[in-house]
Amino acid sequence: MFIIEKSDKDTSARAGILHTDHGDIPTPVFMPVGTAGTVKGVLHRDLKSEVNAHIILGNTYHLYLRPGVDILRSAGGLHRFSSWDKPILTDSGGYQVFSLAANRKLTEEGAVFRSHIDGSRHLFTPENVMDIERVIGADIMMAFDECAPYPCDHRYALKAMNLTHQWLDRCVSHFRSGDPLYGYSQMLFPIVQGSVFSDLRRASAEKIASVDMPGNAIGGLSVGEPTEVMYEMLEEVNQILPRDKPRYLMGVGTPANILEGIARGVDMFDCVMPTRNGRNGMIFTNDGIINIKNKKWENDFSPVDSSSTSEISRTYSKAYLRHLVISGEMLGAQIASMHNLAFYLSLVTEARNHIIDGTFSTWKEERVRQLSARV
Repeated sequence: MFIIEKSDKDTSARAGILHTDHGDIPTPVFMPVGTAGTVKGVLHRDLKSEVNAHIILGNTYHLYLRPGVDILRSAGGLHRFSSWDKPILTDSGGYQVFSLAANRKLTEEGAVFRSHIDGSRHLFTPENVMDIERVIGADIMMAFDECAPYPCDHRYALKAMNLTHQWLDRCVSHFRSGDPLYGYSQMLFPIVQGSVFSDLRRASAEKIASVDMPGNAIGGLSVGEPTEVMYEMLEEVNQILPRDKPRYLMGVGTPANILEGIARGVDMFDCVMPTRNGRNGMIFTNDGIINIKNKKWENDFSPVDSSSTSEISRTYSKAYLRHLVISGEMLGAQIASMHNLAFYLSLVTEARNHIIDGTFSTWKEERVRQLSARV
């Protein structure tokens, strides 16, 4: 169940609560990506205490290949296997199969692909993807879809959208015919596709809305298209998707992207950027973006981000973090990942508070300028 607590008077932003059997999720929310059952280098203890994560992601494609559904079923699902007791969302694996363009074939039946691990051949269908996500035990399951590449022509995008809709009907039918395996409820979110074509995005949003699931996702964006085009597509889609259900923008993005998405009515976000970019030295701070590898930080003994809500960010200096990162020390990747995730979670919490206070619009404009700066 999703409850909207407050809507912004000047934008489409809203603050809400999404209820799951593993806990309530305040929205807007950012979800750390734990592709293979782990947010790289971050203990669950720190995800709770330092990052303040309310929900994390797992990925069906990766978990299916390793450790495999037999291990996950024996463990009692990913929550028990990984000792994470808060909500989990699983991506259906559609994006990963899409990224294997040279090693996969799409048909109406499903997607035939070869494992990136050992080259073995596999088939994903809407039905067996629902079965895999049941075994993983996610609180929120994603429908199996085809993510069209960017750029692509209208004909290709239409074909991909139609296939996504055909697969969705089969996902919904199979989902409704089965039951959760571990004694708690699961939700299925369909995914809007249509590339950067307004007519397709509107048609897809109408189809997704008609399925009447507890929430809806928006996929196929932030795959190379101009940022302004992404925002235009969000506006088109969110005029149609039900207002009383959460909207999840998949794989997005920078802090500025997230604030602009919130302003356009998005409630849920995920992205590998905080952890992946952090491991490579990109640090998101309240003053802007830092490349910690730059020599200018060599003698800067001030905290990574003195105004952060995270103790990690206030404890370690820029000079020390730079030393760790350029030395290839694991601790550098850990500190950078925790800091960036804590920053993202703090940002959406701050946005939520401003929506409730009625000051979101003015705050957002100033915040986007600050966060886009290079320090």
